[in-house]
Amino acid sequence: MKTLLFYCQHILGMGQLVRSMAIAQGLTSDFKVYLVNGGETIQDLPMPEGIELINLPAIKTDPKRRKLQVPKGFADIDAALAYRRDRLLELCDRIRPSVVMVERFPFGRRRFSAELIPLLERAKAMGAKTCCSLRNIVMTQQKQHRHEIKVCKLMNRYFDQLLIHADPKFIPLEQSFSRVTDLDCEVHYTGYVVPDTGHQFEPPHNTARAQGSSHHSLSDADTSPTIVVSIGSGRRGHELLDAVAQASQLLEDKLPHRIQIFTGPSAPLSVYRRLMAIAQQQPNLEVQRESPDLLQLMAQADLSISLAGYNTTLNVLKTGVRTMLLPRTDHGDQQYLRSHRLKSLGVAQVIHPDDLTPKDMAFKIISALHHRPNRHYFHLRGVEITAARLNTLVEPSVPLCA
Repeated sequence: MKTLLFYCQHILGMGQLVRSMAIAQGLTSDFKVYLVNGGETIQDLPMPEGIELINLPAIKTDPKRRKLQVPKGFADIDAALAYRRDRLLELCDRIRPSVVMVERFPFGRRRFSAELIPLLERAKAMGAKTCCSLRNIVMTQQKQHRHEIKVCKLMNRYFDQLLIHADPKFIPLEQSFSRVTDLDCEVHYTGYVVPDTGHQFEPPHNTARAQGSSHHSLSDADTSPTIVVSIGSGRRGHELLDAVAQASQLLEDKLPHRIQIFTGPSAPLSVYRRLMAIAQQQPNLEVQRESPDLLQLMAQADLSISLAGYNTTLNVLKTGVRTMLLPRTDHGDQQYLRSHRLKSLGVAQVIHPDDLTPKDMAFKIISALHHRPNRHYFHLRGVEITAARLNTLVEPSVPLCA
């Protein structure tokens, strides 16, 4: 069986790892997959059969994304990267991969060049193919022109293929990276990576929703609306949870409702306890760390409130739920671009940081619940197309059948 070394470095949330896990699982019928995790280890992470997980000494950033944190046992980041480089080279020598796939680099994660370039050079010397796995938006830089020149140089030297996990009808790569035509490697859109695309949702508990459109008006039903609030891994976005929890108190008399808040597994204990204290006084408010099936809860909810990450956006597109998104405020940030594109399509409401007061949040929740979102259909078969593209990269005679 062909072997694939898949490198993923998540430094703040866990979105990259979730996406990489979904891709890796979809490759196991054709490849023996070695998934390298360079970020924080996720406890109790279910590992599909056919995937061997290799956890490097974890490197992550502080919640404000200002600098990388040095792993325990190392003098500095350079020492940690040197150790990790040697482990990657040992792995490469042991498994002799048919393909090395790297998440995001060199469009991002260039701070990890010290370990990645030696790995790519070793793999190519063995005859392996190399692939860059990229989400739909590239983070813009202060010196964007120089950044793009450097990216093209690295791509053209070290990579055979670029797979963009997106649908160009939504946001094409050219919107955040202008030099796509300067890339010499194969460039393909795969569609968005959605875990378990065949997932069948249970009917909504709200009988009015079950009988009619999933986007009914509040006047269509006497039952209280359900609101699901989530922030991914929980390392950031606590201000959103606080605002919604406090808004629940203001909404109690105006709009009977039920709010389910998920803090994420990495949220500080202090945040969880603070929200639990509010929930104890609010019978309509429930607080949990995480849900085994958040996607199902979103499909049944009347409103989803969350950060504007890649995976959350896809959950919104798949379920068609009304949604309010809080993006990062930098206009060049992928969350800003993605959420405002959804707003322009009539799919989502966007939350501004100034809206994070109980009064303003309560008003926006009522407004969002009366909004009927437009339904758009984008290509969500990113896992299958990724597998097909990698197979044809390794064996060009294999037809692209996904």
